Amino acid sequence: MTTSSSPVLRVRGVTKAFHGNVVLRDADLDLHPGQVLGLVGENGAGKSTLMKVLAGVHSPSSGTVEVDGRPVVFGHPVQAQRAGISTVFQEFNLLGERTVAENVWLGREPRRRGLVDVATMVRDTTALLADLGVTGLDATRRVRSLSVAEQQVVEIAKATSLDARVIQMDEPTAALADHEVALLYSIIRTLTARGVAIVYVSHRLTEIFDLCDVVTVLKDGAQVATEPIAELDEARLVRLMVGRTLEAFFPDPIDGTAPGEARLELRGAGNGYVDGVDLTLRAGEIVGVAGLQGSGRTELLEAVFGVTPLTRGEMVLAGRAVRPRSPRQAVRAGLALITEDRKATGLALHQSILDNTLGVVRAVFPRRTAAARRGVPTLLATLAVSARALSQEVRLLSGGNQQKVVLARWLATDPAVVLMDEPTRGVDVGAKYAIYEVMRRLAADGRAVLMVSSELPEVIGMSDRILVMRDGRLAGELPPSSSEEDVLALATGVTTGVTAGATTGATTGTQVAS
Repeated sequence: MTTSSSPVLRVRGVTKAFHGNVVLRDADLDLHPGQVLGLVGENGAGKSTLMKVLAGVHSPSSGTVEVDGRPVVFGHPVQAQRAGISTVFQEFNLLGERTVAENVWLGREPRRRGLVDVATMVRDTTALLADLGVTGLDATRRVRSLSVAEQQVVEIAKATSLDARVIQMDEPTAALADHEVALLYSIIRTLTARGVAIVYVSHRLTEIFDLCDVVTVLKDGAQVATEPIAELDEARLVRLMVGRTLEAFFPDPIDGTAPGEARLELRGAGNGYVDGVDLTLRAGEIVGVAGLQGSGRTELLEAVFGVTPLTRGEMVLAGRAVRPRSPRQAVRAGLALITEDRKATGLALHQSILDNTLGVVRAVFPRRTAAARRGVPTLLATLAVSARALSQEVRLLSGGNQQKVVLARWLATDPAVVLMDEPTRGVDVGAKYAIYEVMRRLAADGRAVLMVSSELPEVIGMSDRILVMRDGRLAGELPPSSSEEDVLALATGVTTGVTAGATTGATTGTQVAS
């Protein structure tokens, strides 16, 4: 971090109320050049409101904002940008049919003889990308052809083209793969080395500890702490955010929960993405699936669910041989799949909570719709969905509540086996705990849960057994007492140091990848 005697951004007593409802109260911040400030808290804590005040989207009800010691008042995001504050929101503000260069310089295009100087625009954009350490991103490509990570780079390049002194980043890694996260880390370090200050909002505590110099915690609209990262550990940070110790973060199994009869069995199962998979999933079990990006974790769930049907081997569901050729057939067989991207594949964002909850039932079991509708209020209450009404559009809910609606959508089908792919991605720690409680109840009710997760503490904290994938195969099985090092050893094929409790198929017939 670049040190400075005076902050580039100073916030004092900023409060914001909507129609008399105070959602942010007396927020104070000091952000110095080259510093990364982590802004954390549960959904509804006030993070987004504070970001939008600084971005010029909202005007504060009271309080002051200073940039380089000068008071500023923003009535529009353009005014915030001119003052040196740029924001990269989760929903990018890009035009898909225009090029990278056209998006970076939108509304500020260089001109020559009254015409847009395309060559200069492309050259300057290429230079901006190179300064960020980004190679291989062509400034003439249309944005619609870019990956999420590349679109994020375009947003950051746009911010640097505005000579931003402060860049706010809202959940910047929510949709990124591991190697893309590494690129973002590199860009942030390049920016801070130049004296750019970063406000970093993330639910991923690992990133907060990796990147941030200081952390501000918001809870219920109030600022509860601002502390140097060096004086915090994960347990204390979780306690500040949710009022619960880290040790109590993963709920224990409900009394009486025990493995029962086999619900799902695979024998030599495979397709073009996974191969030789042997596993048994029993009623009352939560089995975690770990592995590196590209190891075949998601592909395994999609094979079982008929998205990419199995082409070889056997699949047995509740004692009956099946091989779903489509998700519809899988649902009819008693399977449910919580996909990893709720916005793209899990929800109809512009439809109501009620319509989303009944969506699968209407499509697959239309005769059950009336009965399912009567049960919706109870189902949503059980999941602790916080919303104004069943008619509220899902897009207006917090990430945690959206994820609970995804769960409701599938639990309404009364599945015997629930496949979960990254079930807590992009939700705050409080919502995570609520989802974990739902998983425990599913197991206690005699359902079987197969969970894929990139978060090793989640896999270890919630699983009765841990299966590890590598190169499209199951590399082995670990007991719930295993360490992150044990899991990574199997995931990478470096077995030195794996505990004696690890197996390579002794209890489930899993096949070790060569």
